[in-house]
Amino acid sequence: MTGSPLEARLKQAARDLGIHQVGIAAPSPTDHAAFYRWWVDQGYPGEMKYLTRPDAIERRSDLDRTLAGVRSVVVVADHYPAQDPVGIPDDPSRGVIARYARGRDYHRVLAGKLRALARWLEEETGPEAGAHPPDGDDGEGPAGDAPQHRVYVDTGPILERDLARRAGLGWFGRNTMLIHPGRGSYFFLGVLLTTVELAPDPPFEADRCGSCRACLDGCPTGALLGRDDSGAPVMDARRCISYLTIEHRGSIPQELRPLMGNRVFGCDICQEVCPWNAPKFTPALKEGDYQADWRKAPDRPGIPHGLPTTEAPSLVTLMRMTREEWDEWTRGSAIRRAGREGLRRNVAVALGNWLGSVDERPGEAVSALRDALDDEDAMVAEHAAWALSR
Repeated sequence: MTGSPLEARLKQAARDLGIHQVGIAAPSPTDHAAFYRWWVDQGYPGEMKYLTRPDAIERRSDLDRTLAGVRSVVVVADHYPAQDPVGIPDDPSRGVIARYARGRDYHRVLAGKLRALARWLEEETGPEAGAHPPDGDDGEGPAGDAPQHRVYVDTGPILERDLARRAGLGWFGRNTMLIHPGRGSYFFLGVLLTTVELAPDPPFEADRCGSCRACLDGCPTGALLGRDDSGAPVMDARRCISYLTIEHRGSIPQELRPLMGNRVFGCDICQEVCPWNAPKFTPALKEGDYQADWRKAPDRPGIPHGLPTTEAPSLVTLMRMTREEWDEWTRGSAIRRAGREGLRRNVAVALGNWLGSVDERPGEAVSALRDALDDEDAMVAEHAAWALSR
C-alpha cells in the first residue's frame, strides 16, 4: 500500500494486528453531554462512582482534557465468539457467564493491539508525532514527556460507543449497545487518541432498530427504559444483571434475585434476543486472541481436579471453589472484577433459583448452600440463607 493515504495504511495495519473493524472520528465535543449529565442525575449509574465524578464527566465531554492537542480518534471493534453450548442457559444447574468474559481479559488483549497500532503510527509519521504509551499503561497517567498517543479499553473517561458511532462503526440500539449491520454487537471497543491529523470517516446516522422492542421485552429485570426525546437509549443500570453481578458490591435486592436466573457474571440477554445478532448477520468466529482453553487445563499444582470451564460451569463447583482455585481460575480473566465473594453471592442466587425451579431439591445444591451459611463473608451467608428459603 505504498503511496496510499495514511488512513488506508492505518486500517490495514490494524487488520494485520487481528483487529476486525477500524473507524476514525474527529475529537469534537460529544452531542451527548447533556444526556449523560441527566442520566447521572437520575441515579441510574448506581454505585459506579467512576462514571459520576465531576472531573470524569468533564473529560468525557471534552477529549482535549484527556490528551491536550488531540486531533484524531481511532476507534476499533474486535469481535468475540457469540456461540453458546447446546442447552445453555436452559440448564438451571449451570451458571452462565457473559460471552465476553469467557476468554482472556479483553482489556489486556485489545490494549496490546492498540499500543502496537500506536507504535506503527509513530513510525509512519516520524518522531514529531511524539511518544507512545509504554506497555502496561492504561492511559490514566502520564506516559513520558508530552505523550501524543493514548490508548483506552474501558479504562478511562471515554464515551466509546458515541465515538464509534461517529467513526461509522454502527448505531445505538435500544439495548444501549453499539450495533453494526453486518456484524451485530458482540465486539469489544477500543480507542486510540492521537495528535496525528487523520481524515474522519462518515458517522453512522441511521437507526436500524425500527419498531423492534425485542431487547426491552426480553430484559427480565426491566433495566431498559426505551429512548428519550432525543432518541438516546436509556438504561437503569441499578436493575441490570450485568451491574448487579459485577459492579454492585452489596446485597442484591431480593425482588430482583428471582429474575436473575442462572446468570452469575454479566448478562447477554438483550443481545441474544436482538435480530441483528442472528447467525445470518453475524460472522462465525473462533476464539483466536481471546481463547480461554488454558483455564481448563487439569493437574495444576494445588488444583488436583482441574478448573471449571467458563462455558456453563456447574454452580455447585463454582460455589465450592477454594480461594486458591479462584485465584488460578480468574488469573488473566475479566471475571476477577467481581471478586470471589461477589461471585459466590451471585452463585448463591443462581442456586436458589435452581431450587425454586424443581420439585425435588438437588442434594448437592442444598449441601453447598448449607456450608455457605457459615461463610466468613456475611453477604455470601445471607444470600445462601435466601437461596435455601427457596
